[in-house]
Amino acid sequence: MQNNFVIDREIALLMSILNIKIPLTSRLSIPFPVFLWFLLATLAVVLELSRHSINNYHIFKYVFIHTLEQKNLYVAYPQVYNDTNHYGPLFGIVIAPFAMLPDSMGVILWALVNAAILFYAIRRLKFPRKYFLTILLIGAIELMSSIHHVQFNPMVASWIILSFVFVEEEKDIWASFFIVAGFLCKLYGIAGITFFLFSKHKGKFTIWFLIWMLVLFCLPMLFSSPGFITQSYLDWMYSLQEKDSQNALQSVTFGQQDISVTGIIRRISQCRSISDGFILVPAMILYCIPLLDVSKYGDNGFKLRYLALALISIVIFSSSAESVTYIIAITGVLIWFVIQYPVERWMIALMVFVFIVSIISPTDLCPPPLNHFIRSYALKALPCFIVWLRLLYEVQFKYTLQIAAL
Repeated sequence: MQNNFVIDREIALLMSILNIKIPLTSRLSIPFPVFLWFLLATLAVVLELSRHSINNYHIFKYVFIHTLEQKNLYVAYPQVYNDTNHYGPLFGIVIAPFAMLPDSMGVILWALVNAAILFYAIRRLKFPRKYFLTILLIGAIELMSSIHHVQFNPMVASWIILSFVFVEEEKDIWASFFIVAGFLCKLYGIAGITFFLFSKHKGKFTIWFLIWMLVLFCLPMLFSSPGFITQSYLDWMYSLQEKDSQNALQSVTFGQQDISVTGIIRRISQCRSISDGFILVPAMILYCIPLLDVSKYGDNGFKLRYLALALISIVIFSSSAESVTYIIAITGVLIWFVIQYPVERWMIALMVFVFIVSIISPTDLCPPPLNHFIRSYALKALPCFIVWLRLLYEVQFKYTLQIAAL
């Protein structure tokens, strides 16, 4: 009885927050989580702009500019930005509308479009209103962290979600488009290929997937040349291989990359030679086993859990994962949380663990010693990995969707 009282009290508090309205005019108001979602995103990008700290935006912008100039997209240009580009040639088309604007306008629009598209994608999942608002409320800080670094990751998450949505709506043309676009911009987008299994029109999906691969591969050639773009895709593969090696080194030196399950093991053991495949191959096998039971494909709970699994998997098993990449994984965690019914006390405890270790720890809200410890050992990945393990159990044994009336 005491446990139920605690859960009921926590849920009542959450419901009261979700019901807060922010008045915009005398006749118009918006829910507090929606207001917070866009407010934090706006504050983050304005703050970074005021600090002249938009290096990532300059990297993005110059993917388009260097494509026009036919300059190597993957070498360093220290005169214009730090670090190097690791996005595919197609990304130059995505960033082009923003790159052609003054930086102060382009970077703000870029950040808000990322926030808006992820907002739209989550809304398209058609969860009950309170579930949708819960995702926004808990995820707003993680979104802010990503926007602080002017990241592309919110859009990557949204494209994976939209590929799922369009498969469910039997719009395989658009589903395959978002998978291919995500893959050719940032490899993470290929996670959506799982949803091919749920398609009712697999032949149509396959044909359009191949069409989009050809079209989107060639699209940057309209602004450059076939030879340059083809070479750029090869250069991109080489740059990613080099980056993977650098990420392993960053793990044992407690750097900012490889915030992953493998990264945790490398940092604790101080063994750089541990291969990604040591963890990745077993993870892929575990991920695929429940998919062998095709009788589950018609169950919405099973499919939503695989959406959450896909979003989490591409981050927690990637050596390229940074703290700011976790807007993708946290979105998956929140999808898992809102479809749980009945909500048990351990689920709330796990979400508190996620909130403290994965969401709050990189921010100024976390005490510096705790921040340093979590960051040094890549522990941001740990709560998401626990949710991932739970999801594996659910897709195998407990996958039917039950929605509480909120």
